[in-house]
Amino acid sequence: MGIIVRVPLASGLLSGKYDQTTSFGIDDHRSFNREGARFDKGETFSGIPYALALKAVQALKDPIQPENMVHLALRWILDFPEVSTIIPGASRVDQVVDNVGAVEMKGLTQEEKQAIDKVYGQLIKPLVHQQW
Repeated sequence: MGIIVRVPLASGLLSGKYDQTTSFGIDDHRSFNREGARFDKGETFSGIPYALALKAVQALKDPIQPENMVHLALRWILDFPEVSTIIPGASRVDQVVDNVGAVEMKGLTQEEKQAIDKVYGQLIKPLVHQQW
């Protein structure tokens, strides 16, 4: 059995490039589907409220200070031996190239994994685990 991870960058949120002032186009699902009005809310920011998700991203940046948030997020997933593949999605060629960089990145240290697990456990897990 294999696990395919979809939307691993939480609609781009884990790129670390968004903040409270970021706006998305009217036709962009990140504007209109945060509560799942049109399709499963898990497709937009992985179902996490935007403000809380921004807080989680900042909580990851502070202790780890990654050179590249995309690589950090994808590497964390790739380090799980149960994961067969990930589908990070991209709308531009440079995003595809950047995503591939996570494969070339060395595995995360124990300290980095613990920092991520702490943020996940405190901020994200309570909102998603009951949905599985």
